[in-house]
Amino acid sequence: MSVVVTGIGCQTALGDLDETWRRLLLGQSGIKNHQPFPSFPFSPLAMMAREPRALSDLVIPLVQAACIDAQLTLPLRDCVVIVGSSRGNQARLEQVLSKSMEINWLDLLPNYAAIAAAQYIGTTGEVHSPMAACSTGLMAINQGFQLLQANLCDRVIVGAIDTPITPLTLAGFERMGALAKTGCYPFDRRREGFVLGEGGAVLVLERSLQAQARGAKIYGKILGASATADAFHLSAPEPTGNMASIAIQRCLVQSQRKASDVDYVHAHGTATQLNDAREAQLIQKFFPTAAVSSSKGAIGHTLGASGAIGVALCLKAFRTQTLPPSVGLRQPDYPQIDWVRSARYQKSETALCLSFGFGGQNAAIALGRV
Repeated sequence: MSVVVTGIGCQTALGDLDETWRRLLLGQSGIKNHQPFPSFPFSPLAMMAREPRALSDLVIPLVQAACIDAQLTLPLRDCVVIVGSSRGNQARLEQVLSKSMEINWLDLLPNYAAIAAAQYIGTTGEVHSPMAACSTGLMAINQGFQLLQANLCDRVIVGAIDTPITPLTLAGFERMGALAKTGCYPFDRRREGFVLGEGGAVLVLERSLQAQARGAKIYGKILGASATADAFHLSAPEPTGNMASIAIQRCLVQSQRKASDVDYVHAHGTATQLNDAREAQLIQKFFPTAAVSSSKGAIGHTLGASGAIGVALCLKAFRTQTLPPSVGLRQPDYPQIDWVRSARYQKSETALCLSFGFGGQNAAIALGRV
C-alpha cells in the first residue's frame, strides 16, 4: 500500500517552506549572533525573530499551513495526529518558574504540540506525542506511515516542532561542550559543534489511492522507515555504528530498494566531532555514490524537528529536481563522499533522510518521487 505526502507546513530561521528552500539553494544561512538572554554572551543561533519563539507560536500555523497545502477542510474528525517535540513547552515552563506566573499547567505538558494540533483540526481520532531526542521528527513520520500501512486509519498529520532557545537548554549544551562558538559547519574539518535553531515541519500523509481520488497534489511517497537504539551511552553514539546500520538496512528492505538505488542522502550532520564521524562512516559504507548534504549549516539544529524538516526538504528536491547544498561545508573532512556544495540540478528518484539522537536513537526514512 503506497503512502504519500499531500501537504507540508514548514518554518525555519530562513522562513516558510518556499522561502527556506529558495534561500537554501542560494547558500544563505539563518544563523546569526544573538544574545537572547542578558546572562548569556552573544552566540550563533538560528532564530526566527529577535526574541526566542515559544512552541505555542508555531503549532497552529504549521498545522494550518499543512492542511491548506493539502486542500483539506476542517474539521478532520477521524484524522490521526502524531506531532512530537524533544523540548515540548520548556521555554514557557522556564518563564513560569522564574517569574511565578499563573498558567494552566496542562499547557506545559510534553504533549502540548499534539494536543493543540488535535484540538485545532477537531479530530476524535488517536493522538500521539513521540519524544525521541533528535530523532523525534522521523519517529513521528514513521508511526504515521505504519498506521496507514496497517490500514488502521485513512489520514495522518505528522511532524515535530522545537523552540529550544532557552536558558536551561543553552546552559546544558554549553556544559557538554556541544555548542559552536562561531557557526555550524557539518562534516567540515573546522567543525566545532552545533548551533541551536527554531523550527518545525508538519506533513499530511494519506494512502495514494485516496489522495488521487480527491485530486490532491502529491509531493512524494514514504517508501519505508526504521528505527533502532544503541543502548550504549546517554549522549555519545556507539562507535561501531552497528544499530544505526541495522536501522538503514531495515529501512531499505521495507522500501524494497537497494542501497545503490538511493540518489540523495539528507544527513543529520550536527557538526559535532562524534556524530559527523560516525555518520560519514555509515554513508561511505552504504551510499558511496549518493549525493549528500545537511541543512543544519543554514537553519541550525532544530533538535526533534530536524528530521521532519529534512523530509520536507527531500520532498522539495523531488519536485524541483534540485539538491540543496550543505551550507558551511568548505573543507570536507571526508572528501570521498559526494557532498553537495552548491545547489545542484540532478534527477532524483529515491532519497534517504537520517536522524540520530541522544540515548542512541537511530532513524531512517526512505522517500520516493512520484
